[in-house]
Amino acid sequence: MVAYGRHPCHRRNQASKTNITLTCRLSKPFYRATVNQECITAFNDLKLSKKYKYIIFKLSDDNKEIVIDKTGDSSEDYEVFREALMNATTKSRSGQVGKGPRYAVYDFEYQLASGEGTRNKITFIAWSPDDAGVMPKMIYASSKEALKRALTGIATELQANDADDIEFETIKKTVSKGTAA
Repeated sequence: MVAYGRHPCHRRNQASKTNITLTCRLSKPFYRATVNQECITAFNDLKLSKKYKYIIFKLSDDNKEIVIDKTGDSSEDYEVFREALMNATTKSRSGQVGKGPRYAVYDFEYQLASGEGTRNKITFIAWSPDDAGVMPKMIYASSKEALKRALTGIATELQANDADDIEFETIKKTVSKGTAA
């Protein structure tokens, strides 16, 4: 949320010392997307039955609902997931296609350096590439909390903006808090 007075639609009436908020499109409710029930079902399949290794979510074409973009079964390699995020596209209102943000959950598995065994952590990744359009990034940022609230059992959350942020070793270090081998 923008601090009062810093948004272009906020004005201060100098004569009466009162704050005035003008109507703008940034305050419209279309920024709050709902979560499709299939997203919750797929997440529970990932979490409980290990049916998926990852799920990538996107906003529907009308930006009103969060839906599943892609799932990966437990045999898929991390690089397939990474490439799917990096190649995600979004269509603008004018019909132009460009880089697009996504949400993802990935069931990270890693070995502890101490030799105590293997750990799994379900990680939520908010992918918003630096070269994506401003409007898609704003819509994704404002809808993220709705999805996170619907998906119970997320251990770690990451914000990723470039290819280095979603390198396996980078994420493993963050998820394991430095305890991975």
